[in-house]
Amino acid sequence: MLPPEPDGTPVSQDDLDVTDPRFDLVAARAEDREAALLAPREDVRHVEDLDVRGVPVRWYRPVEAPAGLVVHLHGGGFVFNDVEVHDPHVRRLANRSGLAVLSVEYRRPPEDRFPAAVDDVSTVVEWLDDGGLATLRLPADVPVFGHGDSAGANLALVAALRHPGRFAGLVLIYPFLDPTLAGASYEEATEGFDAAEARWYWEQYAGSPDDLTHPDLAPLLSDGLAGLPATLVATAENDPCRDDGETLVTRLADLGVEVVGTRYLGVVHGFWRRPEEYDAAEVLMGQVAGFLTRRT
Repeated sequence: MLPPEPDGTPVSQDDLDVTDPRFDLVAARAEDREAALLAPREDVRHVEDLDVRGVPVRWYRPVEAPAGLVVHLHGGGFVFNDVEVHDPHVRRLANRSGLAVLSVEYRRPPEDRFPAAVDDVSTVVEWLDDGGLATLRLPADVPVFGHGDSAGANLALVAALRHPGRFAGLVLIYPFLDPTLAGASYEEATEGFDAAEARWYWEQYAGSPDDLTHPDLAPLLSDGLAGLPATLVATAENDPCRDDGETLVTRLADLGVEVVGTRYLGVVHGFWRRPEEYDAAEVLMGQVAGFLTRRT
């Protein structure tokens, strides 16, 4: 427990920036998980935890025979969050889209640095092709989509690049893509997330300085972008990594990839997981569901 402020106000890890010397990563993760367990959760038809070759996953089926499967990769700067923290939001995604969702518990830094997370995602994608779809009681030809927010969007994009042709579509919510922080949005005033914090996340994720230029970590550097499936990119106006996503949209459009880019105004990084605060969260969920179901 952190000592209180001089006026006696209790201090939570949520009150500290990750760059603060008092910040305790283990305690912050525990606080996030505790808060998530108290959050309201919608019912879905079936939820099951599975072990996929050593990678924990949680499978959601909202209807008896879903017409597609979404591989969901949670955000959190690669460092935070897990399947449990994202459970309320994945349930919403499953119910709004009517599709099955497989939420992946990839390894996180600093305990397990790059490329541990991308390797875990690849393990799950390969398992789907090696009989995993049958385990989920889905037909072999069911369309599979990649979906992620923030760092999870980075991992979803990398998965599509690593496994060309595997995904029927890709949904990237305020993707975190550029370790150089080159976008002008990193210099603009933001709420609750700034360039210093973004830099800290990249420092935790990368195993070495050379990793920062590897396309499996920095996918904007990939030479395989032209082979991506139809892609939806949603960005937030008041978000340092806004330009990461919008740079990707421009590049994909120039390469002839079917791409839709939407900037949500007046919102911040993380708004997708805060429907109680931002009406735009449910609007975005509806846009995502429509984008996915059009391709099933």
